[in-house]
Amino acid sequence: MAEKELPMLLRDDNLSEETKKLISSLPTDKDAQGKLCKYQGCWYYYNTLQAVINFQENFQPQDTDIILASFPKAGTTWLKALSVALLERSKHDHDDPLNHPLLSDNPHGIVPFLEFDMYLKGSTPDQTKFPLSSPRLFSTHMPLHTIKENLKDSPCKIVYLCRNAKDALISRWFYRCKYQNKDAARSILESMFESFCSGVGFYGPIWDHALSYWKGSLENPKNVLFMRYEELKTEPSAQLKRLAEFLGCPFTEEEEENGLVEKILELCSLDNLSGLEVNKTGKTWTNVDYKSYFRKGEVGDWKNYLTPEMETKIDMIIDEKLKGSGLTF
Repeated sequence: MAEKELPMLLRDDNLSEETKKLISSLPTDKDAQGKLCKYQGCWYYYNTLQAVINFQENFQPQDTDIILASFPKAGTTWLKALSVALLERSKHDHDDPLNHPLLSDNPHGIVPFLEFDMYLKGSTPDQTKFPLSSPRLFSTHMPLHTIKENLKDSPCKIVYLCRNAKDALISRWFYRCKYQNKDAARSILESMFESFCSGVGFYGPIWDHALSYWKGSLENPKNVLFMRYEELKTEPSAQLKRLAEFLGCPFTEEEEENGLVEKILELCSLDNLSGLEVNKTGKTWTNVDYKSYFRKGEVGDWKNYLTPEMETKIDMIIDEKLKGSGLTF
């Protein structure tokens, strides 16, 4: 694929001279998609690193900001949808939600990624094009230690959604193949598996990523909430109420009696969102089809694709990397 045809995230044509100099001093590698460098313990494509630096140098938090964090393909779309529905519920009648933002835009169009939507093009993003203004709602795939310096004096909230590493890998495989208009070839999965296990991959290693937020939630539980994708699937009502409480917008007794918890879960369900016209035909500004963000959303789907040997290898690595932390996934 020629350089000019590469997605903007994978290119290296948006770098400042300072970032080029920085990259020359960093560990570098590459995967099947492009060149990677390791910055503050996390692997980025070069243009994404520039966006991370733009964020670190320029982002000014507001006290009411909410940042939704996750490793790629860990339930990001669902977390965005649920958070939007919670914060917007006072403005919309869930019995007749015709004007609800989730019906006319994808969650990724409503909740901008800090490093992709806000700071990929430059250091001064136009925040007026994003619909939610107070509280401002952002998302990121950056680890906590990369964003917390900007937030150290701010009471803003951070929500992290953690997903089983094997399911995240399989979801990422299908997403990448769909994004590149390729069949989900076994050879691509095997290549991604090796990168995944080595930790050398976009936003990897996954264990360090999760640990950064796990430790943050233990040290600062008022400002960092650690959630699990699997618990959202098995006990959605309890986890949605937990999220609402953390965000400062708990459900009232009347809302619960009127079934609002269930209505929000239905509005944000994969079946409902994937069936909306905007999510069948829309695209992000980086030309990713919105439909690419919806597949199965199942827990344990990895069992259909990973060999027992692959399962054992990932489990052994994860167990070793998380040993003594209290975190399991």
